[in-house]
Amino acid sequence: MNWELPSPFVIDIEVSAEDIDGLGHANNAVYVSWLERCAWRHSQFLGLDLVEYRRLDRAMAVVRHEIDYLASAYEGQHLQMATWIVESDQRLKMDRRFQLVRPEDGLTLLRAKTTFVCIELSSGRPKRMPAEFIEGYGKALTPPYPLEL
Repeated sequence: MNWELPSPFVIDIEVSAEDIDGLGHANNAVYVSWLERCAWRHSQFLGLDLVEYRRLDRAMAVVRHEIDYLASAYEGQHLQMATWIVESDQRLKMDRRFQLVRPEDGLTLLRAKTTFVCIELSSGRPKRMPAEFIEGYGKALTPPYPLEL
């Protein structure tokens, strides 16, 4: 696969009938759910699942999505979503990039960047990342690359 950055975390996606809107292609809101699914699976892979979030009373919450929809996805297609953690201040903020590709022709359907902020679950307020987040997400940090979509 021709990924735009090295060493991605990748999930497989099958476009289902429920993903299709009145225009006959995957709805843009479905793409956002795929971003979330990919980010969560990567967090789980890094050992930072909901159980750990609750134990630490911390979570990474989305504060901004930047999405470029480049091409449509259709029912029955197999897609792959990749993610990379590209920036972290190791205090409050972390950025992920995403790329959605259709393997059959290598076409990139979407590029996105999501900014997360660390919050305290019990209050919902921004709080510093615990050491477990700095270590866990830090080991997946991709070397600096241009962040333009």
